[in-house]
Amino acid sequence: MKKALTEIFVGARSLVTGMRITLGQFFKPTITVQYPHETLKMPARFRGHIELVRDPETGIAKCFVCKLCEKACPSDCITVEGVKPEGFKRKTVNFYKLDFTKCSLCGSCVEACRDSAIRFSREYNLAGVNKDEFIMDLFKRLQEEAARSGMKYEIENLKPPTPAKPAIAATPAVAAAPAVAAAPAVAAAPAVAATPAVAAMPATAPSNLPQSAPGPNPGAEKTQPSTVETK
Repeated sequence: MKKALTEIFVGARSLVTGMRITLGQFFKPTITVQYPHETLKMPARFRGHIELVRDPETGIAKCFVCKLCEKACPSDCITVEGVKPEGFKRKTVNFYKLDFTKCSLCGSCVEACRDSAIRFSREYNLAGVNKDEFIMDLFKRLQEEAARSGMKYEIENLKPPTPAKPAIAATPAVAAAPAVAAAPAVAAAPAVAATPAVAAMPATAPSNLPQSAPGPNPGAEKTQPSTVETK
């Protein structure tokens, strides 16, 4: 009897716990994605199969057939060929085969590319029933992408890019010399007061005293030459 009661208690407790979790999830927002009508946004670091990258200025592939990606691939699943169009300085890709059945998505080819001419795609739904569907020509895929954007990407119709003229640097404006502060005005010297006029001396009255006779001039007397008697 005790064992039966214990089993009933444990079963009831489990039922209450499960219903509590169910009711808690029932009122939360729905996170189910209705695939294939809805898809999740792929993160930036998602690794799909590789794809070629177009130059935004010219619209053609950045790849110039250096074959570094082909040499870096440890699974030997990349084959690259190219041609040199007339007027171009280097080759451009016209055949890029990827055998995705052997690719391990190691990323060695992307790291080896020095011009960032290949990258990982965001395609993840690659289901198929035939092995040949996974042997891709990435150059043809790039042509189809260009056609969807309204561009006709044909090797025979490519025109060499026009070299951009180097921009002439503008001559820097010469800074104006700082204005020299005006010298302070020199204060005028104070006016010198005029010298008062000296009063005229009064005239001296004539004296009644007799004029003294002038004395003899000692220098006027002539000395007599002394005579020396010689024998």
